[in-house]
Amino acid sequence: MAKKKQVVLGVTGSIAAYKAADIIRRLQDKDFSVSVIMTKASQEFITPLTLESLSGSRVYHEMFHGKNEAWEGGHIDLAQQADVLLIAPATANMIGKIACGLADDLLSCTAMTTRAPVLIAPAMNEAMYTNTAVQSNCQKLKEFGMTIIEPVEGKLACGVVGKGKLAEVDDIVQAVVNAAG
Repeated sequence: MAKKKQVVLGVTGSIAAYKAADIIRRLQDKDFSVSVIMTKASQEFITPLTLESLSGSRVYHEMFHGKNEAWEGGHIDLAQQADVLLIAPATANMIGKIACGLADDLLSCTAMTTRAPVLIAPAMNEAMYTNTAVQSNCQKLKEFGMTIIEPVEGKLACGVVGKGKLAEVDDIVQAVVNAAG
């Protein structure tokens, strides 16, 4: 029996973080194994317990762990395990960090060290997404060989209708399938 492909799913602090639960389930339906990294801000929108229960594995959210926790290579270990790194939803903050080579939390460190394809699905207010700095950072990520799964137009959490809504889950999952080969 072939080994399941491993997706490391990074979840950042966007209202769209709740869609990570659906992404996990649909990736599992496609026979992927999913490990989850949550930023501190993402935990304001969805709990690690929810994503741990759905993924069937530990959710990572701290860069450093206490002596009593099993933690081997940390961000290096997760980066090496990944067949695909998916960041969904991705905030302007995380996009900017990666574009500038900043690695100050577990997710950004993992993005810096993985050799796997990196897919980034932005989700934010339209004014933020269309901001020149965010667009420049997205362009940099594309130049680095990362894939941007473009957000769609729709009603945003702030009540505005515009481009910034997380791409449809089916489209995100298909992008992962394509990247995993």
